[in-house]
Amino acid sequence: MSDTYLTLGGTGEAEVRVLASRFLAVARSVADRDEAEAALAEHRRLRFDASHLPFAYALDGGETRSSDDGEPSGTGGRPILTAIERRGLVGVVVSVARYFGGTKLGTGGLSRAFGSAAEAAL
Repeated sequence: MSDTYLTLGGTGEAEVRVLASRFLAVARSVADRDEAEAALAEHRRLRFDASHLPFAYALDGGETRSSDDGEPSGTGGRPILTAIERRGLVGVVVSVARYFGGTKLGTGGLSRAFGSAAEAAL
């Protein structure tokens, strides 16, 4: 573990709308993998009706994890992780609940939407 690192001071939330789809992002600071997984479980519980819930986290020591949660490969988790890494944050988990609005966004549109929602929450 490092002695110092940059993380969030609290919880950030944001909503991004693309066409009729809604992307609800939550960013939280976490101490370890167990806390990150608990935060994800809580967001899943609150957003049980979401179409998908991609996420990413970055922990002290260099551990990262991301998931597209059923979205096309690389369109959910990777853009969220990129948003975390772009800011140089550690000890952070971001999950984005997607509510499908009836119009397909394509892989590029999904990547931009998930990344934008994560950026806004951070």
